[in-house]
Formats: sequence, C-alpha cells, structure tokens
Amino acid sequence: MSSIVCRWCGGDRGELVLDLGSQPASEYFPPITEPGPDPLYPLRLWLCAGCGLAQLPDDDEVPEQPEGIEPRALTDQRRDAVAAVAAAGLLPAGGTVVEGPTPHGGSWLPELADRGFHPAGPGARADVVVDGSFGLMHARDQPAALDGLLARLADDGVFLFQFHTFAAILRHGQWNAVRHGHFAYYSTPTAVAMLAERGLTVTDAWTFPLYGGTVLLAARRGGSAGPSVAEVVDAELTGGVHDPVRAGALQESVGTSATALRETVDAAVASGGRVMGYSAASRAVALLHMAGVGPDTLTAVADASPAKHGCRMPGSGIPVVPPADLLAAEPGVVVLFVPDLMDEVRRALPEVEAAGGRWVPAGTTV
Repeated sequence: MSSIVCRWCGGDRGELVLDLGSQPASEYFPPITEPGPDPLYPLRLWLCAGCGLAQLPDDDEVPEQPEGIEPRALTDQRRDAVAAVAAAGLLPAGGTVVEGPTPHGGSWLPELADRGFHPAGPGARADVVVDGSFGLMHARDQPAALDGLLARLADDGVFLFQFHTFAAILRHGQWNAVRHGHFAYYSTPTAVAMLAERGLTVTDAWTFPLYGGTVLLAARRGGSAGPSVAEVVDAELTGGVHDPVRAGALQESVGTSATALRETVDAAVASGGRVMGYSAASRAVALLHMAGVGPDTLTAVADASPAKHGCRMPGSGIPVVPPADLLAAEPGVVVLFVPDLMDEVRRALPEVEAAGGRWVPAGTTV
C-alpha cells in the first residue's frame, strides 16, 4: 500500500507522475556571500486516483522568502478576471469582500474597491470571497484551508477561485511549474468536485492565457452550472488531467527543456556572446539545476525586485542583479524564465534589442 495520502480526499491510491529528484529550495535566494552548497529537497508530483488532485507528496520544511515585485501580467490578469465576473452580474453593488492569504503579493481588493466593494469586518461573512493570488495551493492541509475561506462566505455569496490549471501544465510540458511550497495543482474537474463536496455549485468558468492557461471559477450555494463549466471540464478531461499515463509525459519534458536551455547557452557562448537571464523566478531554479547551467556561462539573472539584488539563484549560484546591470552588460542573448513577461520586458527594456541582443524564452533554442 502506498504511504502517500491525498491532501484532499485522504485516499492512498495514485501514481507518481513526475520525479525531479532532489532540488534546491525554489523560493529562497541566498545572499551572494553565502557560497553554499545549498540544501536539496525531494520534488515529486503525485496524481490521486480518487479525486484527481495533482499534488506534492512530500512535506519537507523548505525555506521561503517574501515575494518580490508582482509582474504586470498578473495585475492585468486580475483586472480581466474582475471585469469578467462583473459582466456576469456576480458583483453586487456596495458588496463586501474577504480575500484569502497568499505569499505571492498582489491583491484583488483594489480592483474590487473600484467597483464599490469594501472589506468585510473581522470574522464577518462576505458577499464575495476570493482565494488570494494563487494562495490555496500553498496549503498542506487542503480541506482546512478551503473550509477556512468558505466559513467567511455569506449564504448567498460568491466564491472566486483562480488557478493555473493542471491541464495547461500538461499541455505545455510545464514541469517546472511544480515547485516546493506549491502543494496542490488543480484541474477544473477536480476543483468543481471539491467545491461540490462543500455544497457549492460552480456556475461560471472562464479561461485566460496567463501561464498558458489560467481558470477562474465562480461558485455559489444553490444554482446550476452554466455551459461554460461543462465546456472547460470536458476539455480538461479530454486533455488527460486524470490520466496518470498522460500526466507522466511531464517527465519527458524535463530533459527536452533542460537540453534546450543548455544548447542555447552553449551556442551563444561559443559565438563569443554574453548570456544573461531575466526574472529570478522560482520556476527557473529547477530548470537551471537540471540543465547544469551556472555563472560560468550564464553570468547573471536580472530581476526588478530590489529584495533579490545581491542574492543568487539557489543551486546554480548565478548572481541576481538589477535590470540596469543587464543593460550595461549588453548581452547577446537574454533567457526569459517567465515567457508571459515577454511583451512587458521588451517595452521596459528596449535597450536590449537596440544593442543587438535577443530575448529567448526559456526552453527554446536560438
């Protein structure tokens, strides 16, 4: 019998669909003055055969740091999400809101305040409860975390739940979206079933392009599911979100993207160019570690967050520097570790291309 127990349903039937071995802590960036070696922790993904929740089966206490500056792509995503919910008539004028905790920074409250919402008082129930910016996935105890949010929901209130869907992770081979501290990876059929167990009906579903596929669900007590819900659920089931064989293809994606990064860096260095990175994101940590790329070839990773300057990427030891240092270095290739930021960084840093440099999304080759 498996020793793994599902974080939602408590079942022990399931399969490991991804095993990255031991990896550095993906949310902790040590000072550059600390040479390491950095501690390593197991990083695996298990798919529950009972409820379909993809999850980390390991509970290691991994160090984390507060999140840095939120990318514009996330801010824009929240704006679009609030606009979609408002267009569906689910935001009552002058309503109250409770937002769940998140370590990612950013908040739905300013967008909702612009539409007349104000925070509910301490312990009060609210017209709208929203899972903070991808907050619920950080909970080791999934039932306790969800129940804590739903306890604040008024009887006729709306719960808003947004997540980077497991369907997109599979579709795009985004194995490095799996990282320490992110314990749950929801698909839409699994999320709909989770909420149904708590007496909520998902009435509306929206999809957005962020991270290759982000889903927003609106759920209420009573009511009925609209056609948008069945459409997303059916598409994701067809995409294999509950199929361990289909999910196991993530393991193959590891070598493909790690090799692509290695080839990109080696080719640029061989041609005499300087290679740097942009965005010291947690998803870059395992990719750099698996590719065996270090500061001897990729000299630095620039990031807009001052909190990360003077630090280094865990595991690989690559320094994290301000964007100004990247511009001064005039690299021939800049590897972008969060491809969603491409339009944003090209607008913010036109000097890269003006000097003859190229932006390359991580996982592709030049």
